[in-house]
Amino acid sequence: MENYLSLFETYNVPAAFWVNIQLSFWAAIWALVIGTVLALFRISPIPSLQWFGTAYVNIFRNTPLTIILAFGFLGLFSVMQISLAGELDDSLFRIAIVGLSLYHAAFVCEAIRSGVNTVPVGQAEAARAIGLGFLPAARLIILPQAFRGAIAPLGNVLIALIKNSTVAAAGSVAAESSSLMKTMIEFRSDLVIPIFLTFALGFVILVIPIGLLTTWASRKLAVAR
Repeated sequence: MENYLSLFETYNVPAAFWVNIQLSFWAAIWALVIGTVLALFRISPIPSLQWFGTAYVNIFRNTPLTIILAFGFLGLFSVMQISLAGELDDSLFRIAIVGLSLYHAAFVCEAIRSGVNTVPVGQAEAARAIGLGFLPAARLIILPQAFRGAIAPLGNVLIALIKNSTVAAAGSVAAESSSLMKTMIEFRSDLVIPIFLTFALGFVILVIPIGLLTTWASRKLAVAR
C-alpha cells in the first residue's frame, strides 16, 4: 500500500487528468460549433452544401482518430512547419484540440440531425408560410427543438470525446493521463494493475456524471408532442 501511495508523491495524476479535461472542454466547444454548421449544411435546400456536409461526415466519421491526429502532428507540424503557438507544448496541445474537434464534429452533426428529425415537418412549413427564410426558421424554430431532442446523443459524443482525448498521447501531448500511465508503468512495473485501475477509475468518475446529467436533461427538456 505504501508503494502505491508513493506513486502520487512522484507523479502528478490529478494534473494529467486536468489536461484531458481541458482537451475535452475546448474540443467539445469547437466540435459543437462545427457540427452545428455541418448539420445546417445537411438540411440546407442548397445541394452543394448538402454534398459538402455529407462528404465531411462520411470522411471524418470513417477515418480513425489516430490517423487524423498523426496527420496534424507529423504532417502539419513537423513537415509543413505549421505552429499554432510559440511554445512547442502549447502548439501540440492546440493541434490535438483541432484534431479532436474536426473528428467529433462529424458525430455532433449526426446527433443534431437526429434531433432535427424529431421536429414535426408542419412547423418548418408553418415557418415558410409566415415568410421566414431557411436560416431564420432554423435559428428560431428548428434548432432549438433539435438541440432538446439531441441531448442524449450529444452526451454520448461528449463521453466518447473525453475517452478519446487519451489518443492525444500519440501526438506527443506528454502531460495527459495515458502518457503519464505509460510512464508510471514503465518505471513501476511491479504496480501495473493498481496503476491501470487508478486511471480506469479516474475516467469512470469523469464520465458517469455526464451520462446521468444528459439522461436527466433529455427527459426533463424533451419536447412534448
